[in-house]
Amino acid sequence: MICYLTFIYSLLQDTRDESNETKASKMSKLKRTRKKVTKLHAFSTEIGEMDTSDSKDDSNDSTQMPTAPQLSSRMKHIKQEMAKNHLQFVRFEATDLHGVSRSKSIPAHFFQEKVIHGVYMPRGYLELIPSPKDNEVDHIRATCFNSDIVLMPELSTFRVLPWAERTARVICDTFTVTGEPLLTSPRHIAKRQLSQLQDFGFSLFSAFIYDFCIFGVPEIINSKTISLPASTLLNNHDQPFIQELVDGLYHTGANVESFSSSTRPGQMEICFLPEFGISSADNAFTLRTGVKEVARKYNYIASFFIETGFCNSGILSHSLWDLDGKKNMFCSSSGIEQLTITGEKWLAGLLKHSAAISCLMAPAVSCRKRYSKESREQKESVPTTWGYNDNSCAFNIKCHGEKGTRIENKLGSATANPYLVLAATVAAGLDGLQSTDGVFAGPEDSTDLHQPKPSEIPLKLEDALMALEEDQCLRQALGETFIRYFVAMKKYELENEETDAERNKFLEYFI
Repeated sequence: MICYLTFIYSLLQDTRDESNETKASKMSKLKRTRKKVTKLHAFSTEIGEMDTSDSKDDSNDSTQMPTAPQLSSRMKHIKQEMAKNHLQFVRFEATDLHGVSRSKSIPAHFFQEKVIHGVYMPRGYLELIPSPKDNEVDHIRATCFNSDIVLMPELSTFRVLPWAERTARVICDTFTVTGEPLLTSPRHIAKRQLSQLQDFGFSLFSAFIYDFCIFGVPEIINSKTISLPASTLLNNHDQPFIQELVDGLYHTGANVESFSSSTRPGQMEICFLPEFGISSADNAFTLRTGVKEVARKYNYIASFFIETGFCNSGILSHSLWDLDGKKNMFCSSSGIEQLTITGEKWLAGLLKHSAAISCLMAPAVSCRKRYSKESREQKESVPTTWGYNDNSCAFNIKCHGEKGTRIENKLGSATANPYLVLAATVAAGLDGLQSTDGVFAGPEDSTDLHQPKPSEIPLKLEDALMALEEDQCLRQALGETFIRYFVAMKKYELENEETDAERNKFLEYFI
């Protein structure tokens, strides 16, 4: 990381004064710079060790650290974009535990300095619940919330925002001020799992499919007022809104494959093109902020919140490929509707850990109601289902289309953090790959074939949290620190839940 920061610093200084300096003076400045950077970044070694495995690259390998020529090219491109678009501000964005963007905006002329030193933010911004109470910080450890963290930008995510005037954004990874990665950071956890997957010789090719609702904005919004869905979105009157959203997402690097109205008035579905590595979660993170900003320009409110009668899903469609990105490891060479052995083992892992990962994918009481939407009986849990080309299943295997065989993880709700959805899916799948269990029968096959123990999805969030606490594999994969904090946070939310205000609280938070 020392070399990385030194290179960035020297590159910025050289390009700033390129026309006025001689080669000798540049070399002298570079030497002084190295000493300065070493002093300012006493924790650089620790960050460097993480970045070697976690930094994003332009290739399919999302865990390889960018080379010096790549960094040089990126910085030059960023400087050109800033000048071309007359940028005034750059947002340094990071995800909180709920998948909501938390950011600090800086004047564009400070960008070069902040690339090196990072941007400081109170840790509590990323870890507190939507409506914190006065005593909330005492629920776990007050010291966790009273410190600053550092937002360090990932330069490959720098984009000019089409929906914000003269503003760009860059997605950041989060560190403590002593240099350790923030262990509760969803993006860090996801990148760590992708690195583990790469160690097994695989890369993840994935895309999110989101439902969200568009509400008309009433003249006054308060705790007692909730607007009705904008039914006009079902006709062509709102084409400008959708066109601006899709075009804006394209210019931020998030390619939309399709969009459509969904099952209810004001409900929309948007599908992204699949990408390798962390990019699919980055695209989902971009949508969650972008759709809200564009909607407000058209006097709408966009929300991913799930309420009774609505089913806003957040599906992760994914497949495993070799490291070169040339072969889909789920595709059977026979051409029939069947998973390979690798695919079957991956699916077995998802089924085995479905109870535990469900609390990460449906992290609120209201999210879990859709698990039992077709049952009128009072149950504690429902079976985890899977099938081929069956959209009613929790894990739907699709073998048709140009994308090849892929698995749709449909446990996720639209309010779930996309980085946690990706991380939990990879962690469960990896355990399946390492399992010594045999292959299992299809959903309609003979029962005399070996099948893993039937899995169940708890309907109560409390039971799902207990399953997560007891799942040793996920505790190790996602980290003890994250698990302890996530469970404690959710238990606090449950203890302080105000049923009548829940809808308003989450609607206002997720808009």
